[in-house]
Amino acid sequence: MKLPAFGVEDWLNTWEKKASLDISQSTVAAFTLEELLGIDGKTSVGDFFSAPAKKPLDYGWIEGSPEFKELVAGLYKNVAPENVLQTNGATGANLLVLLGLIEKGDHVIALYPSYQQHYDIPRSLGAEVSMLPLLEERGWNPDIDELKSLIRKNTKLIVLNNANNPTGTIIEEPVMLEIAAAARKVGAWILVDEVFQSLDNAVKMTPIADLYERGISTNSISKTYSVPGIRIGWTASGSEAAAIFRSLRDYTLICAGVLDNILAEHVLRNRAAVMERNRRIVLQNLSIFAQWVEQEPRVSVVMPRAVPVSFVKLDIPQDTEQFCVDLLRDTGVLLVPGSRFGVEGHARLGYCAHTETLRAGLDALSGYLCKFDG
Repeated sequence: MKLPAFGVEDWLNTWEKKASLDISQSTVAAFTLEELLGIDGKTSVGDFFSAPAKKPLDYGWIEGSPEFKELVAGLYKNVAPENVLQTNGATGANLLVLLGLIEKGDHVIALYPSYQQHYDIPRSLGAEVSMLPLLEERGWNPDIDELKSLIRKNTKLIVLNNANNPTGTIIEEPVMLEIAAAARKVGAWILVDEVFQSLDNAVKMTPIADLYERGISTNSISKTYSVPGIRIGWTASGSEAAAIFRSLRDYTLICAGVLDNILAEHVLRNRAAVMERNRRIVLQNLSIFAQWVEQEPRVSVVMPRAVPVSFVKLDIPQDTEQFCVDLLRDTGVLLVPGSRFGVEGHARLGYCAHTETLRAGLDALSGYLCKFDG
């Protein structure tokens, strides 16, 4: 299994800890442990850990605790708790699905730009991967007729990322249903990485596991829930897919940590409060970001619909990767160059940082862009 370097992760591993103004990230302003435990308005760090402090740090629940599985199943209409499998983040969930379904000679369709593991892991397993481009002129939406033309009799899997990383755009439910209908004709599975959600209540996003009998939803508490440090994700599917993935879990992850599972339960029990906190951050920041784009002549963007990431287009006479390196060196501002997603001339800008960081980062970026106006 030979894999190329993972573009975005390699970039962040190299540069993110050197940034003083990180507006590259895709997690809504991460909680501190104290903030997270107090989200219910009554729990302190000491109170929370008084019971776990007496628990043995054994292997815990292999597939996730019964409460965890119930809480996750409650996010779906058509997923039973026994068909929820706990994983090491959504990255681990996607890996589990791809290892479970893909064999040499299979055909896979994947979005582009998107998260690199969605297409490079199938390639490494010997599948032929057809790339379905997201089109900027269509608001970073795919051409569904092109998708249909790519489907073959041996198409095993369609891999989507909804909402999309890096563009922050959403494939609407009617289009998802159209994709499901096309997949159904050849019996293809659909994997949708759903770690990003719109924080706008008016935007309707239905998980693929609730739309299609061969739909597999992967998710985690990292992005929309602001707790990437716990490393808890899951697969949600029907029983056939869950049985396939269950047989592979012992090869990839015996179990998550006992304390991680307990913290994940706390996040999901308090989902409403977590989402309300993050909704305030994202909607406020989106307004700031939109005003900044409007007044910044060298930046344009397909505006995300309250999804925490954006993919800005930079009108600059310089390679964007070198620009991002220079920007970090000279100002402390971190972006992810679009080249790390295979798209030159763009950069991922995560407007979901703490508001004061976003304001300072945008101001510094504007000042730096002025150097091209001389």
